[in-house]
Amino acid sequence: MSTPPFQLDPSSTEPLYRQLMAQVRRFIAAGLLKPGAELPSVRELAQAFAINPMTISKAYSLLEAEGVLSRPRGARMQIADLRGARLRQSVSQSERLRLLRPALQVVLRQASELGLSHSDIESALKQLLDESTL
Repeated sequence: MSTPPFQLDPSSTEPLYRQLMAQVRRFIAAGLLKPGAELPSVRELAQAFAINPMTISKAYSLLEAEGVLSRPRGARMQIADLRGARLRQSVSQSERLRLLRPALQVVLRQASELGLSHSDIESALKQLLDESTL
């Protein structure tokens, strides 16, 4: 299985390392990353996003400290066997929604700054959902 595409937004108020950490957690929760799946190297991701490698290293190190990632000797960083970790492969819907909440809060804040109404936001989201291949 290939690694899901990471997307980092340098214009976001959320630090890049936290964006990466949240995406890894969401990909695990969605079952897109399973135990043993290898992640791109620090250098590969840093080059892909033209950012400091320490940013990627910090995200990976914090996820490793949480038990979400592991670094086998001589191998790439990979998804840990999560049986003993807080995140599990079969994450409940409420937990997946909790992981989505920060992104939704950003959208709501930006919509408010743009002066959009609730119905405007709902319409835009519905349109995106209709266009989506979910």
